[in-house]
Amino acid sequence: MKRIAVFASGAGTNTLNIIEHFDAALKPPQVQVVLIVCNNPAAAVLGIAAKNNIPSLVIEKERFFRGDAYLPALEEKAIDLIVLAGFLWKIPGTLIKAYPRRIINIHPALLPKFGGKGMYGHHVHASVMANKEKESGITIHFVDEHYDNGDIIFQVSCPVAENDTPDSLAKRIRRLEQEHYPRVIGELLE
Repeated sequence: MKRIAVFASGAGTNTLNIIEHFDAALKPPQVQVVLIVCNNPAAAVLGIAAKNNIPSLVIEKERFFRGDAYLPALEEKAIDLIVLAGFLWKIPGTLIKAYPRRIINIHPALLPKFGGKGMYGHHVHASVMANKEKESGITIHFVDEHYDNGDIIFQVSCPVAENDTPDSLAKRIRRLEQEHYPRVIGELLE
C-alpha cells in the first residue's frame, strides 16, 4: 500500500475528494491518506480528518521553516507522496530534499500563467478574468523551492465564457480538480 500525506490550509474539499476516491477505489485500498497536515488550527479540513479517522498534524511556522520541517512525523508515517491540496505555505527545502519529485501540488490555472506568491483561489480566477483570458484550467506539478514552478505533470483546460465571473469560473475549475487530481495521484504511485 502507498501512503500519502495531504497538506491543506482550509475547507478541505480536494482532501475529502482524494480520501473518498481512494477509499472507494479498491478494498483493501492500494493508496491511503495516512496523515493530514495543516497550518491553520481552525481549518475545516481538520474536521474531515477526524470524521475519516485520519491522524492530523497542526504545524507552526517557526518549526516548519527554520526547524526540522516536521520531517520526523512524516518519516514515522512512511509517507510515499506529499500531496498539496490548498496548502498556502511554501514548502521548505528540507522537505523538498527529503522527498525529491514526491511532493505535488494542484494549481487552479494553466501555469506558468497566474502562478506565484499570492496567486491562489479567488485571486487566480479574478486575474484570469481581468486579463480577458479565453481559457483557464488546472495544473498538477511537482513542487520545488519556488511557488508554482516545478515540472508540470498534467494540465487540462476549460473555456472562459464572456459572462463568467470569478465564482462561476471557480466552480468549473473545481470540477476539473475533483475529476483529475485523485487519478493523477494514483498514476504517480503505480
